[in-house]
Amino acid sequence: MLGPRPTVAGPAETNDAPLTAPGATRAMEAVLERVLDARLRQARDTDAVFTHEMAERVAAFVRRGGKRLRTAFVWCGWRAAGGSGDTGAVLRTGAALELLQACALIHDDVMDGSPLRRGGPAMHVDFARGHRAGRAGGSAESFGTSAAVLAGDLALAWADDLLTETALASPYGTRLNDEWRAMRTEMVAGQYRDLRAQASGSSGAEEALTIAVLKSARYTVVRPLTLGASLAGADARTLGALRAAGRCAGLAFQLRDDLLGAFGDPALTGKPADEDLRSRKLTPLLAVAVRLAQAGGDEDAAAVLAPDADARPGHTVERMRAALERTGARAEVESRIADLAAAALRHFEAAGAAPAVRREFAELVRRAAGVAPQHAQELV
Repeated sequence: MLGPRPTVAGPAETNDAPLTAPGATRAMEAVLERVLDARLRQARDTDAVFTHEMAERVAAFVRRGGKRLRTAFVWCGWRAAGGSGDTGAVLRTGAALELLQACALIHDDVMDGSPLRRGGPAMHVDFARGHRAGRAGGSAESFGTSAAVLAGDLALAWADDLLTETALASPYGTRLNDEWRAMRTEMVAGQYRDLRAQASGSSGAEEALTIAVLKSARYTVVRPLTLGASLAGADARTLGALRAAGRCAGLAFQLRDDLLGAFGDPALTGKPADEDLRSRKLTPLLAVAVRLAQAGGDEDAAAVLAPDADARPGHTVERMRAALERTGARAEVESRIADLAAAALRHFEAAGAAPAVRREFAELVRRAAGVAPQHAQELV
């Protein structure tokens, strides 16, 4: 599927020298900067107010960073499938994923009512503050929500534009686009299942796992790996091994995120540490705790972790944290993270990746899953 080079892809994107995963991430940042500059120029041609109040906010949010893990996983998938030479398409795919991530986070914060993101105010909060500061009419909260939805849509449009340009310029563009389309649908499905679980007060382990796979594992690791592998023309065996590796690594990542959501330091995570607990959000961690409390006859833990417990006085976040510890849920999830991380490495090795690429994948899994030092030997 050949076509014209992407409009934002200058000669500097071609890099024939071998890259490591950290090097690919740094190179992607440079590509992302050029993409954002180009999109902002296009926005200025459209409308000055929109550019200043909306497009520049979205660009600033993207530039505030994040782990940038998805780009590194794209690179690992590409290298595992034998990719070499010009890294331009890989870097542009990574940049598209970062724009898509911005959309996901902005919309997620609206749905969850989260006040903080990446160490600063969430997008809807920032828009609401601007509304109040300008003494505008109507509800600041309603304005902030509506504007943030549009901001997320803009980030999605930028991501889709960049991916389409990349696919048109790649001989494997159809396969790349197929992976991208599937990933977007999975994201929406996972987000809806998350909303539905909260509305229904579900605490089932199977539903929690389904949400974690759809919303996080596939989007964070599986699809980035297969997007990269698609750009190298991967065969079915390689793609199967990468999907298995990605599912394990992605679940380990989500379980770590659950633990950080309950016990993490907001100064390090950039978001509130008790948000999931206050909202009784269905996570595998909560589902494990409910199961263990019921199996162990711990009525107090079962009561404090129940979906409707926030309606009862005295059921605080501190008591929920204590219940997660007392039931053994925290320890069980930590153990499962280590097992999943080790399994991810075994599956990745089956993809036929070179030893250097396997080592870099292992390091990424350590970063994503926060594997404890005593389990480090399992990942080499």
